[in-house]
Amino acid sequence: MRDFQDIPQAPLRPPAQVMRLARMGAMFPTRLSFLRTLMRRLAAENVELRRTTWQMCEAGFGHAVYVLDLGGHAYSLVAVSTDLPAEMRTDRVIATAWDTAYVLYDGVPDARELARICEAAPRQEAARFTERDLVLSRANKSVRLFDHVVSRLRSNLQPSEAMVRDIGYLMRTTAVYGNGKFGIADRSVIEGRPGLEGPFMAEMLTVWLIRHFTHDLAEHVGGRPLDRRLKRHLGIGNSTGLGMAPFLVNHPVLLNNWMMARETALARVRAIARLSVAQVQDIQRFYARAATHLAEWAVPDATHQRRIETLRREWDALQPLFSDESLSKANAVADVLDKTLVAGLDAQELAVSLLLEPFGDLIDGLAECMADPFGPVVPGFRDTGALRVALVQDFGWALTTDYQRPENCRQFWYVSAAKQEPRLGRRFEEAGSELESPLDIARRIKALHEDLPEAPEALDVFLAAHPEHVLAVSRVALAGRYPYAEIRDNLIGEDCLPIDMLRCKLAFFGAAKFDPKSDRWTRITLCQGAPLADELATRADGWWLPVFGQ
Repeated sequence: MRDFQDIPQAPLRPPAQVMRLARMGAMFPTRLSFLRTLMRRLAAENVELRRTTWQMCEAGFGHAVYVLDLGGHAYSLVAVSTDLPAEMRTDRVIATAWDTAYVLYDGVPDARELARICEAAPRQEAARFTERDLVLSRANKSVRLFDHVVSRLRSNLQPSEAMVRDIGYLMRTTAVYGNGKFGIADRSVIEGRPGLEGPFMAEMLTVWLIRHFTHDLAEHVGGRPLDRRLKRHLGIGNSTGLGMAPFLVNHPVLLNNWMMARETALARVRAIARLSVAQVQDIQRFYARAATHLAEWAVPDATHQRRIETLRREWDALQPLFSDESLSKANAVADVLDKTLVAGLDAQELAVSLLLEPFGDLIDGLAECMADPFGPVVPGFRDTGALRVALVQDFGWALTTDYQRPENCRQFWYVSAAKQEPRLGRRFEEAGSELESPLDIARRIKALHEDLPEAPEALDVFLAAHPEHVLAVSRVALAGRYPYAEIRDNLIGEDCLPIDMLRCKLAFFGAAKFDPKSDRWTRITLCQGAPLADELATRADGWWLPVFGQ
């Protein structure tokens, strides 16, 4: 890996361009996505996965344990499979039972600990867990594909390639909990451990291990092994809703670090003066891979399917930019990026993701900058005059909206009493706005601006008189040091689409095949095309965007 001091870098794209919901909602996974980083780490450490326990009946109900060593620590996935009645199978948060449940355990559980986990895991939030339990998860079968795979294997046949390609997973998780939820370990327990120090690494490790278990379970019930090519394309599905959306607002430093790493990576690649022949060939190969991925990506929702079809046409139209002639010119990457601006946001962001892919030596080290081990580190303001200058400079975009107009405050965020999960209400149609969560950052910034005195005064005096502005002041302070910390849109306006926040975060996880079911929840696939446990040495990298058979 090169010393960062000898890496040329172009200017970063400005936050005003990058931090808009519509663009964030067009993001694709990159080689800096957490799953990709994790696979490279597992490969670098020559990690070997061992299945130490397999107590399953013929029908596939029981428990299993998988163990690996990473960064000097042992971790175990305990998987519990139960016989779930069909009428109880739902991906909704109100569910109380699931086909399978999982715990990522710190160490190797002895018989007593294993019995405890097998009893508690299927009950999820209704149970209690300990600091040895690092991640808690659950998943339901994709019944149509799981039953098809089992039936075909029992008949000494492989499953339909079309079904494997179109569905892409045997099970989908409905939650992957970390960071202290329901009594499991706080993030502080593992944040300094090699291999898990990056954002969501424990959760991504859990998902990768769950995928391995789903393969083993289908082969066990089916009585025969799956073809490796088909198995590789079977990832893990996931249903994700509003519960994930506020994270990006509530963790501004993390959001900044993720975006800053991505934008710095793009700036480094943009600064390349001339591509080598091998780099040209890599870019062309990934362009073709993206085209195949788009051809295989189809969803039931008519609106989103039209969006995919538009992206396919625009991607085809951009093909001349990836020709030998175009890419052999000086400053070819910068030229491609500039010329993709004539296309829609989806095509622009797909091009960004593609152009990062061949340049691991330039950008992979940036993954080490994506955590937030210290929390916000910001200087204070000497008085309200300095605060006003910073506010106008960094939040001018928030001052032009009239938040009294119904269309600009029609939605409100709150936390449900029943499930303690974020929700989004309609202010003028539903009760509960008095319990609103403080995600209305833009409105709060404007209210702060309107209350600032004309003559500067001490900030502590101002806040003593206006304690309602403490949050807004803190966001202004953050912006000076963390330029990508703020989503530059009105998050309570009627045109705010939470699905855009979901897609941004999920793209950083490494998700693909976005399948929106509304503007508030989506299905995705994770680990599709990722290396199998015995392929880390040969396939840890290069699996950007799942393509069947590759």
